[in-house]
Amino acid sequence: MKSTLQQPLAYARIGSGHYATLVALMAVVVVLSNIGGAKGVIFGPIITDGGFFLFPLAYICGDVVSEVYGGRAARRAIFTGFAASILAVLTYWVIIALPGFDDDYGIAKQAALEGALGPVWQIVLASVLGFLAGQNLNTLVMVWMKRRSRERGLFARMASSTGVGELVDTLVFCTIAATAIGITSIGQWANYTFFGFVYKVAVQYAVMPLTALVIGWLKKNEPTYQAALAA
Repeated sequence: MKSTLQQPLAYARIGSGHYATLVALMAVVVVLSNIGGAKGVIFGPIITDGGFFLFPLAYICGDVVSEVYGGRAARRAIFTGFAASILAVLTYWVIIALPGFDDDYGIAKQAALEGALGPVWQIVLASVLGFLAGQNLNTLVMVWMKRRSRERGLFARMASSTGVGELVDTLVFCTIAATAIGITSIGQWANYTFFGFVYKVAVQYAVMPLTALVIGWLKKNEPTYQAALAA
């Protein structure tokens, strides 16, 4: 029986449709989270934003891509999400700047667009910086731990990378985005940051068995992954 370090370090190639689907899903989630993030949301004593229920999915996709396709493929997915966010906010700016109808309905519509999409630039800046820092750390931890344990220890990799990545992402995002959603005090910021981090990590830990099933399915159905294992 081979020892852990004698086992092949396997990754699939990125030419399959599965990889493209994961990248597209990650980009869509990031863009929609940026729009939702412009709204402050309160559940009793808990302060969060409108993108809270979507964003953990981006990190789940990041774990899957890092584990199955490797660090380089994960970084490509991360920067695709970054580019999609920038394109989206530039599109919003153009839409807001275009001349509209000057009747009461047109004026009200313009004000609604400015109110909904105008603050998004700050959310996008917060999201982009947090996403780049957090996802790259997430990928770094996943890849480093897989190099040491090969096919073993998947749950340990996902748990460790999630904790590190989400901590950095949440700190960066909440600090920059706070004023855009109406946070005005240190106490509110601490509440927003703490519960945001706990929620994101809890969601990812809760769905970890499902994430592992998706990873296992992809490994079995990516011919290049199986070829790398057999090498």
